[in-house]
Amino acid sequence: MKSHARSTKKRTGGRRRAVRKKRKHEMGSSPTETRVGEEKLKVAETHGGNTKVRAIAKTVASVATDDGAVAADIEDVVENPSNPNYVRRNIITKGAIIETSEGRARVTSRPGQDGQVNAVLVE
Repeated sequence: MKSHARSTKKRTGGRRRAVRKKRKHEMGSSPTETRVGEEKLKVAETHGGNTKVRAIAKTVASVATDDGAVAADIEDVVENPSNPNYVRRNIITKGAIIETSEGRARVTSRPGQDGQVNAVLVE
């Protein structure tokens, strides 16, 4: 379990003693790295009984054009400024440049948080 609690290590390198156990509100999770592939979604529970849809893999992106939004097939990840290794692994994040059936597009949504891939065409 990832924890957003205070670190157990002090600035000096010494250890901090645990006064209490971990609390549920301090809980976190590892990032969802959305890949290009057969569509797979995961529903995660959030605060207040709400849900969050995480996209584990997607094949279709909603691409904004001059005429409106078009559902385009994702072919490949061309460029990813957040991490160059994500291009090799075909991981989609916000700001990534993807090759679609409509042309190259820049991802504007956060697929690991929203569960969908929205993008705008890049000339």
